[in-house]
Amino acid sequence: MSDKSKGVALIVGAGAGLSASVARALANEGYRIALAARTVDDLNGLKSETDAAAFACDASDPAQVEALFKGVDGLNAELDVVVFNAGYRTRGPLVELDPAEVEKTLIVSGLGGFLIGQQAAKRMLPRGSGAILFTGASASVKGYAGSAPFAMAKFALRGLAQSMAREMAPQGIHVAHFVIDGGIRSARRPVDPQKPDALLDPDAIAASYVHVLSQPRSAWTWEVELRPWVETF
Repeated sequence: MSDKSKGVALIVGAGAGLSASVARALANEGYRIALAARTVDDLNGLKSETDAAAFACDASDPAQVEALFKGVDGLNAELDVVVFNAGYRTRGPLVELDPAEVEKTLIVSGLGGFLIGQQAAKRMLPRGSGAILFTGASASVKGYAGSAPFAMAKFALRGLAQSMAREMAPQGIHVAHFVIDGGIRSARRPVDPQKPDALLDPDAIAASYVHVLSQPRSAWTWEVELRPWVETF
């Protein structure tokens, strides 16, 4: 049975796919859901399904992030969980990359992750509890050819998560980073009947997020790698 006394779970970078699966999973666990995205026009279905509050926010803008958390404060419930799932990607041969696009890629994941993590920590540290979860990718640990900006951004986010975990675990805050090492099934990326296990199921990923939240403090993990069994290491 779900614990209906649980507080707010804020998902930043909300939309279809993984973030929607995480929102549903956490709602089923008894959390009150708050969704944040650059635009909230496409969140109506998920908002209704999970009885969520929705906030427009550019995670790389300090003022907007501060306003987001003030809005979440207004829900009159403790902020128990923050999931950072925002990102931006540009790719191409190194010598052809647009510096402005590279900068944007770095800012959304690196600075955005920091801003969200900082505001979450400010609310969780005084009471000594809460969880901050960061969504990474294969590029968090492997830099692929033609994808330098994404690798730079995801390496930065992983470093942030590792540093935060070491600083905040002794203070009661569980910080974890998820390496999603493979493609995620979606409406735009359906399962190939010839390769039924080639893509990660977003609901299965969400179940791992929930599992991490249930870990006793004596056995916390700071990082989880998830991949289909057919994915090479």
